[in-house]
Amino acid sequence: MAATMPMIDCPDGYEFSAERARLDPAWVHAALVEHAYWAVGRSRSTQDTAIDGSRNYGIYVSGSRRQVAYARVVTDGVTFGWLADVLVDPAHRGRGLGRALVTGIVADLDPAGLKRILLKASPEGRALYEKLGWAQVSEPDSWMERRRPSP
Repeated sequence: MAATMPMIDCPDGYEFSAERARLDPAWVHAALVEHAYWAVGRSRSTQDTAIDGSRNYGIYVSGSRRQVAYARVVTDGVTFGWLADVLVDPAHRGRGLGRALVTGIVADLDPAGLKRILLKASPEGRALYEKLGWAQVSEPDSWMERRRPSP
């Protein structure tokens, strides 16, 4: 992975960071369970474990520790990545933070030469990802999944 953090052009008043120490796990958990349909019911313990097993990214109010966006990538660091939990605080949406976050993540991962980074795009995020060069899986019929049975 990249040894130095990429310089990302964030909107005025915000900063991109891949520094794990800057992450606010309590904010991440609260924001996801309150604003992300896919994370409803996720425990703090589960989220903390997901954070520990991922490369984490955030956008912060400039000069502060106040986090306003989050995403993580599950990766082996050399061949494959899964972009997950992409979220911008609703109070900060519409300012280009989603674009800055995803652009920063790709810039951080590019030096590793990952062959593929996947994501499951939410309906709200699909257009943004397409503008940033993401496309449908090229061979969807060859992909499979194994889901945990519902209780």
